[in-house]
Amino acid sequence: MISLTSPVETRAHHWPAGAKLAALCAATVVLFAQESLGFHAVVFAACVCVYRLPGVRFFRAGMKGLMVLWPFIALVLVWHLVIGAPVAGLVVGLRLLSAVALANLVTMTTKLSAMIEVVRWLATPLRRVGVNTRALEIGIALVVRFTPTLADKGAQLAQSWSARSRKKPGWKIVMPFTVLALDDAEYVAEALKARGGLNQ
Repeated sequence: MISLTSPVETRAHHWPAGAKLAALCAATVVLFAQESLGFHAVVFAACVCVYRLPGVRFFRAGMKGLMVLWPFIALVLVWHLVIGAPVAGLVVGLRLLSAVALANLVTMTTKLSAMIEVVRWLATPLRRVGVNTRALEIGIALVVRFTPTLADKGAQLAQSWSARSRKKPGWKIVMPFTVLALDDAEYVAEALKARGGLNQ
């Protein structure tokens, strides 16, 4: 597993995690409430500028996190071209890019432990009625940490296939990718069990 927090120090690293997550929620609501192409173009341009401010290293790391969206963006654009609504397709694509860029910015400038503390605070009412929130806290941590790891392993499988065949891998790497994911899940389950499981 890897940490998503950027080693490049920025001012946002010192902001409270709760404030950043609340701002992210508010920004996402605004993004989905607006339908103007100009608005979404300006927001995405602003996101790119924010990524560029801390330096080239931070900018490249941020843009790398957005590269995984291009197949989905292309699919959305093609579909909207087919149905005769290219402007709506651009709005959806820019909205998706901006929302993920803002979320990625939060994870790059916030320690995972700080985000888990926010989740733990929000789940306080559930603990008062006897609900074990440990599973929720660990589940969020695993999703945040393992998503880029699994994406990287998928890319490595595709590269391995390309090195041995001129054909595109397609669905043929699904099975080995599934085996790798299950293998990682088994190791994590054993590690959790050795440390007491999901007890509060």
